[in-house]
Amino acid sequence: MTAMATAPTTYFTVVLDQAKEDLARRGVPIFDFGVGDPIEPTPAFIRQTLIEALDPVSQYPTIVGQRRLRQAIAGWADRRLGVTLDPDTQVLPAAGSKEAIFHLPLAVIAPNESRRRIVYPTPSYPVYEGSARYTGCIPHGVPLREENGYRLELEKLGPDVLRETRIAWINYPHNPTGASVDRAYLERQVNIAREFDILLCADDCYLDLYFGEEPPPGILQVTQTGVLSVGSLSKRSGMTGYRSGYIAGDATIIAMLKKARPNFGVGSQDFVQAAATVAWSDDAHVAERRAIFRAKRDRLANYLTSRGYEVSGSQGAIYLWVKVPTPDRQSFFARLLEHGIVVSPGESFGSGGEGYFRMALVPNLDQIQAAISEWDRIAL
Repeated sequence: MTAMATAPTTYFTVVLDQAKEDLARRGVPIFDFGVGDPIEPTPAFIRQTLIEALDPVSQYPTIVGQRRLRQAIAGWADRRLGVTLDPDTQVLPAAGSKEAIFHLPLAVIAPNESRRRIVYPTPSYPVYEGSARYTGCIPHGVPLREENGYRLELEKLGPDVLRETRIAWINYPHNPTGASVDRAYLERQVNIAREFDILLCADDCYLDLYFGEEPPPGILQVTQTGVLSVGSLSKRSGMTGYRSGYIAGDATIIAMLKKARPNFGVGSQDFVQAAATVAWSDDAHVAERRAIFRAKRDRLANYLTSRGYEVSGSQGAIYLWVKVPTPDRQSFFARLLEHGIVVSPGESFGSGGEGYFRMALVPNLDQIQAAISEWDRIAL
């Protein structure tokens, strides 16, 4: 039986949208902590750059994208990670991280490849599993545990699994738990991946969004051989609707992607690339957004812990990861929805998320306070 013989589950955001539509029809005020789509305005200088880049004639963007955008991404990597990337051979723009993640196996796993296993964490961003299933690969979710800091440890999978693995995904700061890791962890994973010739891919969309004083490490700081980093401006710069990201790292893999990607997509529109260039070139607006998310995180976490909820992980990204306080999870989520409080059940992110829920730090502080007041009315 092939991986595609199993029908994919409905993407969790679709389920949440349906729930919100039902609440709206009934006139229930909605406090939406479900989907990670921040409401803070995209910085004005980014929007203005996009407007000024609108040409009278619209033409196809190229696969490799504008060189100044690739240079801006390399410049960010230099400032943030202290690494030097060749913008011509190690950086490739993408129309957001989702499509880059989803399409990766099409470029690096040949139809006759014997190693078709793709390892990813569970709970996790659902696209890792979806990518494996839709491309006919073998999805291999690795349950994460609170007791070890939600770390995916490749060495614990055993040599038989590792020999069959072509791609392994890690993601820190982690969606949905918000957990982070240190450089020693990344070095261990690189060493194991290198031993078994596994392409180690880091979903680095939240590298610039953390709640502590020290920024988390990135995979490119360990090596740029045998690894890829995939990043995005969606949360970092408030550009979810712009669909702009990058793929960076191993030059050989980037060359493979340049050959494959014309078959299934191109870079973002030229005016979006212009906006992305100025976004990657500026760090001040990111620090402001980080402070906003930190304030939201502190307000919610303090309230929930005062009510006896267990908050774990939650060191970065834009999420709180909270343990469901009762074995009756369905009743718990139903009661929250009755009061217009929308959260994402942990199982939306895979079986490893059962028993938890994720709260996206989307509402502003006033809305969070209103949600807290409503939550106080619920006997949960």
